[in-house]
Amino acid sequence: MSSDERIPTVGVEEEYFLVDPETREVVPAGSRVLRRAETTLADQVSGELTEYQIEAKTPPCAGLGELRGHLDRMRTAVAEAAAAEGLRMAATGTPVLSAGGPAPLRDDPAYGPGLAAYRGLNENHTHCALHTHVEVPDLDHAVLVCNHLRPWLPVLVALSANSPFRDGRDTGYASWRTAAGGQWPVAGPPPYFRSADHYKQLCATLEDAGAVVGGHTLLWDVRPSAHLPTVEIRAMDVPVGVEQAAVLAVLVRALVVQALEQVRRGEPGPDVCPALLRAAYWRAARDGCTDHALDVHNGRPVPAGHLLRDLFAYVRPALEEAGELAAVTEAVTRLAGGEGGDGDGERAGGGGGAQRQRAAFARRGDARDVVDELIRHTAPAHALHAAH
Repeated sequence: MSSDERIPTVGVEEEYFLVDPETREVVPAGSRVLRRAETTLADQVSGELTEYQIEAKTPPCAGLGELRGHLDRMRTAVAEAAAAEGLRMAATGTPVLSAGGPAPLRDDPAYGPGLAAYRGLNENHTHCALHTHVEVPDLDHAVLVCNHLRPWLPVLVALSANSPFRDGRDTGYASWRTAAGGQWPVAGPPPYFRSADHYKQLCATLEDAGAVVGGHTLLWDVRPSAHLPTVEIRAMDVPVGVEQAAVLAVLVRALVVQALEQVRRGEPGPDVCPALLRAAYWRAARDGCTDHALDVHNGRPVPAGHLLRDLFAYVRPALEEAGELAAVTEAVTRLAGGEGGDGDGERAGGGGGAQRQRAAFARRGDARDVVDELIRHTAPAHALHAAH
């Protein structure tokens, strides 16, 4: 980064499930909890498509410490609002336990066109993600940054994987949210964009075809924001803890900073094969950081830890510039599964979300223990004490 360019701001949106502390099932109470949370968070909290969920967002932040503070305050407010309704919040990509049947949808006219277009898909959209916004100069830069981030998206999927369970059963995937989310017509890794005009033309074509509704259902995992001067990265499961969420967000910012450097040098980004990228997504969603991953540049399986080392080599200058290298390295090593991030997380006792959920289940073979683990680590400790 040149001396006259400042480090861009970063902000996040997090989605959470609302659960009954007795049954541990998700509860359709989003609108009730939202009304309570709004008294503290105002427009920083909103409803989601299903009544099982609620979303909160930080303001733009300068760095890791500020972001951590906002996430703590935000989660505390949501936890207190949920507790006032006799409920708890759980940060996981998919509901561990539910009563079954279609998810109750929120009564909001804004969702009407999407409900008509996507029909049964809406009832299965019970997924919670971490959406990270990083400041960029304009749309021209944003679409080319997307090109540079495309090859790294499977690594982010693997690193953040936190949804192995769905409705009481282990799906066999580290991120079932990622695997199931591919049903939507415009989702997952985006295509390669030649320019901002190409991006706008493609979006218009998709809207004319009915695959996108009003620009709101453009669900690519990296995209220019429709309402903010940012690029938005949507590939990650919501992490269980504040520290994990903050670290992943500044790691993503470092990716964007390095991509912006390349865009300014006139590099449009590598046009990796879409089929290999989809295959890498599937492998990352299934195995997380505990096995091999697919190198999207040559199609070869490699230990997941090798791609993490490549990622850190790429973002190191940006993390050093922000003063965040040590904190991010330590936290990501834990997420990746142990010392050195060798991709052998199950044996190394690593701290990734999917591994922690499975460890909780293994104690007694009871999915309720998984939900209890999520409740304990989603809300800050002081909010949990207040709830009890």
